[in-house]
Amino acid sequence: MNGFRLRAGALGVAAMLALAACGSDKSADNGDKTGADGVKLGPGVTDKTIGVGMITDLTGPYAPLGKSISQGAQLYFEQVNQAGGICGRTVEPQVRDMGYDVQKSVASYTELEPKVAAFAHFIGSATVGAVQDRIAKNGPLTLVLAWSPQMLGAKQIQMTGTTYAVDVINGVDYAVKTHGLKSGDKIGHIYVEGDYGVDSLAGSTFAAQQHGMTVVEQKVKATDADMTSQVAAMKSEGVKAIVLSVSPKQTASAVGVAAAQGLNVPFLGSNSSYAPQLLDTPVGPALVKNFVVMQAASPLSADLDAMKKLATDYKAKYPDATLDNGVMAGFTTAAITGDALKLACEKKDLTRDGIISAHRSQNAWDGGFGSKMDFTDVSQPPSRDTNILQPDKDSLGGLKTIQEASASDNAKKYEIKVG
Repeated sequence: MNGFRLRAGALGVAAMLALAACGSDKSADNGDKTGADGVKLGPGVTDKTIGVGMITDLTGPYAPLGKSISQGAQLYFEQVNQAGGICGRTVEPQVRDMGYDVQKSVASYTELEPKVAAFAHFIGSATVGAVQDRIAKNGPLTLVLAWSPQMLGAKQIQMTGTTYAVDVINGVDYAVKTHGLKSGDKIGHIYVEGDYGVDSLAGSTFAAQQHGMTVVEQKVKATDADMTSQVAAMKSEGVKAIVLSVSPKQTASAVGVAAAQGLNVPFLGSNSSYAPQLLDTPVGPALVKNFVVMQAASPLSADLDAMKKLATDYKAKYPDATLDNGVMAGFTTAAITGDALKLACEKKDLTRDGIISAHRSQNAWDGGFGSKMDFTDVSQPPSRDTNILQPDKDSLGGLKTIQEASASDNAKKYEIKVG
């Protein structure tokens, strides 16, 4: 009976994908038009408005970050509209919560795709992956908050920063330099199933090989809450450091269990593994002592005018909200989307091809946020630099920089396999 239910469920998903694909093909027939101002108009664009989509997680495992991401993006577009919009048009953001559920992601994309000129963000490797072929076939410019190499290769799909693997390589090389790891040592890696975990593990495996070390693996599900058995396995193997490519709640469990078991080793967290709210929990002191975050983006505490303005504006707009990495991620991806639309307007071409071409013409985008990115090569991430950040209650956003963005020799030579 259980096998039948699983098979029936799989068939149901397949049918849904097939119907969605048909819908996508139909929407691709929308003819480009020319506006009253002589600008070519594609789907989601009228003489007065530009629709921009956001597919986020407001109720699933990454809900705290998803809320911040969406609010950061909405803040950007609100400011753009207050300044007169883009190309004389009001930008209309449309947010959909998919709860980190593949079927809801498919439904959200199917609904919004004909209505938007671009997606300012789409969260999650697995959720984006469910419609990736459709985006690559005829979809709009889509900024993905997912760092799997599976996201590379299509002109329509743009990740920010670098891949999970490259971040982990930079992080392991940092641990070798600062914590005295050496050849023959073991490093642990607790990772969530799916592209996020798989690519992160590829990074730790590569870095370990370069240093003559080995990796002790522990795979978990996104729904797993207790990391006791995984940490116990790490302790029994005598690991000298642990990489975490999991959710923030799972990070809290792993670091807390390690402290309780007397396992005093450095923890290296992938960019989706941390939320500053954890500092107010019992595990907060252990995070400050032993945990660092590896991410391409500068933290909110960076001494940058653009970051300081963002923090001030966000707190004014959302006074009760927590400042975290999601705020910067949402605002930045929205700014990248906005800049693509502005460049396309200069060419009088707000068709999908016009917007994508404008975006892909930029080889040193910074936006004032301290992370220079090259969008011209669809087969490579826009950067290989990683910041090493430490949890800190006194720093804006709960993180402070302990190593500025850089790429180790191992990160530079790592071969990224697309698709």
